[in-house]
Amino acid sequence: MRKRFLITFFLSLGIFTFLYSTLWGKFFYNNTPVVSEGSGGSQDVFQEGNEIETKVENEILFLMMGVDAHDVKKSKGTRTDTMMLMKVNFETGKIDLLSLPRDTRVLVRGKEDKLNHAHAYGGTSLTMATVRDFLDIDLDYYVKVDYKVVKGIVEAIGGVDIDVPQRMRYRDPTAKPPLDINLYPGPQTLYGKEAHDFLRFRSYRGGDIDRIKAQQYFMKELIKQTLKPKNLLKLPKLVETYFEYVETNIPLNLILKGVAAGRKMDIENMEQRTITGYGQRINGLDYWIYDREETSKVVKEMFGDYLLN
Repeated sequence: MRKRFLITFFLSLGIFTFLYSTLWGKFFYNNTPVVSEGSGGSQDVFQEGNEIETKVENEILFLMMGVDAHDVKKSKGTRTDTMMLMKVNFETGKIDLLSLPRDTRVLVRGKEDKLNHAHAYGGTSLTMATVRDFLDIDLDYYVKVDYKVVKGIVEAIGGVDIDVPQRMRYRDPTAKPPLDINLYPGPQTLYGKEAHDFLRFRSYRGGDIDRIKAQQYFMKELIKQTLKPKNLLKLPKLVETYFEYVETNIPLNLILKGVAAGRKMDIENMEQRTITGYGQRINGLDYWIYDREETSKVVKEMFGDYLLN
């Protein structure tokens, strides 16, 4: 049981952490769920009139949001840096992941804007509502993580081996904390800060799409390397790191189902896709103009059971 639980824990990093952190938080900390800012319950996260309901038995669909904030539970006013829509089937172990480019031009509060601006304007609630409208899906659950969780995990396991695809050099002294990214291409071991910098780097030849590919590659490698037997004894520290930097509204009963299904999940066969489109500058801002027809097709293929219309 411990091995199954551990596997699920690190697979949850690959699917951005919804399983293990909340379970340990409930049992070993303050016995309360970790919910979104200012919410008196998870209904704040959804559009008016939305009700949480089970669409598919033994399955969950949720939105992962990555932020870089001093406190993930008080991150309203910051933009999301990463967004992924994730579906996990507890019976088959199948995982489907759809990456949503941060600069995707969608309707936010009735105006065309970047998808990642929704969180700056209205936190988790507006982000969830915006994604629901954008993809026309019944989305009830979310996981929000701070990049500090990656730094903590990488430091705990003694680094992660990564083949850096290109020279990464970027400085932003105005960022909080300031960014000073300086990585060279080629195979190497990345430690806490370097891992954080790898995920934050944006100046790829292919723009945000190449960045998404790099992030997906990093997460797969981190999962595989964390599952090595030598890291079993580091479990308490890893759990502590997760709880500090994760916020979610996924209920305990679904988490327990995920724990039981952990041994079925195959990270190598996880389906990973990205919203297709092209980059375009409009009024001085760079947007990702998504292909409406292709996006509808992909959403129907991956999340057809959750379509609203």
